[in-house]
Amino acid sequence: MGAVQVLPQLQAAAKVRRPVNPWVVALTVTLATFMELLDTSIANVSLPHIAGGLGRSYDEVTWILTTYLVANAVVLPMSAWLSRVFGRKNYYMACVALFTLTSFFCGIAPSLGVMLLSRVLQGIGGGGLAPVEQAILVDTFPPAKRASAFALYTVAIVTAPAIGPVLGGWITDNYNWRWVFLINIPIGLLSLYLTNRFVSDPPAFKEERESARKGGRLRIDGVGIGLLALGSAALEILLDRGQIDDWFGSSYICWLFAIAMVCFGVAIYWELKVDDPILELRLLRYPNFAISSVFYFIFGFGLFATTTMIPQLLQSLYGYRAIDAGLVLGPGAFVITLLAPVGAQLVQRRIVQPRMLLLFSLATVSASMIYFSGLNLQTDYRHYALARVFQGFGYAFFFVPLSVVAYSQLKPSENNRASSLTNLFRNWGGSFGISFATTLSERRQNFHQSIMSANLPSSGAWLQDSIRQTTNYLQSQGYSHADAAKAAYLRYYNQLTAQTSLLGFMDVFRAIGWVTLAVTPLIFFIKNFKVSGKPSGGH
Repeated sequence: MGAVQVLPQLQAAAKVRRPVNPWVVALTVTLATFMELLDTSIANVSLPHIAGGLGRSYDEVTWILTTYLVANAVVLPMSAWLSRVFGRKNYYMACVALFTLTSFFCGIAPSLGVMLLSRVLQGIGGGGLAPVEQAILVDTFPPAKRASAFALYTVAIVTAPAIGPVLGGWITDNYNWRWVFLINIPIGLLSLYLTNRFVSDPPAFKEERESARKGGRLRIDGVGIGLLALGSAALEILLDRGQIDDWFGSSYICWLFAIAMVCFGVAIYWELKVDDPILELRLLRYPNFAISSVFYFIFGFGLFATTTMIPQLLQSLYGYRAIDAGLVLGPGAFVITLLAPVGAQLVQRRIVQPRMLLLFSLATVSASMIYFSGLNLQTDYRHYALARVFQGFGYAFFFVPLSVVAYSQLKPSENNRASSLTNLFRNWGGSFGISFATTLSERRQNFHQSIMSANLPSSGAWLQDSIRQTTNYLQSQGYSHADAAKAAYLRYYNQLTAQTSLLGFMDVFRAIGWVTLAVTPLIFFIKNFKVSGKPSGGH
């Protein structure tokens, strides 16, 4: 009889899992997020090869990037709600599985249609990874130790987009463009195994989810899903194709803008009224979270704009190969990897207040943009890499204190929904930043070209004398007079274009610096808080 009574107790004890080291959980969830963020940039340099392999034009295959970003943007704001419906661990593993499977189909795609469909599904799977990881980190680590976890997250979200072009270029040059996608498969399978083994939903999250289910509050917000999906898709396509289609000179872009504005306007009204919204906008009532959301946007804006622009600048004006241009970004990413944990310790040990670190960081990033804006056509690799290191030094002390501030006033039950909003603002910042850099650089190049052309007339004595000397030299090398004159004019036109293009890029750096500096006063409105507490009990 006694043995019978003891048996249920032994069975119950066997079901109790040994506590998992939180760092094992952090590394596990960071693995898939790193893989997903890598995919936002790894295919960029491979597009010409993909176009050739699929027999399509370059303009057509650029939709490989656009469809992924659109699907990603649609799913991202819904990730908190979806994780509550299906369970955080289940939803995370489903996202990893879908991302991994569709990576395989991208790698074997026989046509552009199959590729685009696979990229849409891949974007849907990838959209939920970053916000769910951030929610898991918040619930796994106590407030007093969250800074270290956010340092790891910082390394992932900064390093992955930076090394994407380098890795993509190396894989394409040495193997085949299809391996840009197939490389995700072993990483995804490893992530699935580790997540199943070490990650579980925290008790507080399970109780809140079960209570909502029993109370009938876990309902499908179909209106919110539809509005956010349509608005996010329209906005992402607008930002991605705006400069290509001449912005509001195109009726297509005007319609996208109208759709996005109407959808988001109605969605904001709806989400504030419904009981269980897809996007919990009420969290913005917390001053620290609202201010942090602005900084998340600025972080994405500056980081992704420069990460996209620097390789473009180096390839178009300095003749760098894609892999060489990508290597310029490497030292900056290394500095962030090295110093982000230092920033975490400064916050955890209360050596420096998060507000002061944010102030230092924003000032450093702004200064680095001004430094970038002073470079010229004679600048070598070392100086560009040094400028990126300068920028990385600022960002290394930015994301960790920002994340601590963002969650400082939130209840544990609000962490999951907050992660969707913070990642949404960061993602939007990146999209706006890339679009801003592309548009402003071209517009400013045209402006500088018109100014320089007006001050350098073709009939000017110095220009005509230079062209005459170049023509005579080329004739002495065997060119006909007509070919030599044409080549001479082309040489000076290319010099003019290079100079004006550089000035356009430098204006963008300067503008990013001023935008970053403009939001700095918000730091002084952050409410005081104490870095301490216990985790929510989740792994």
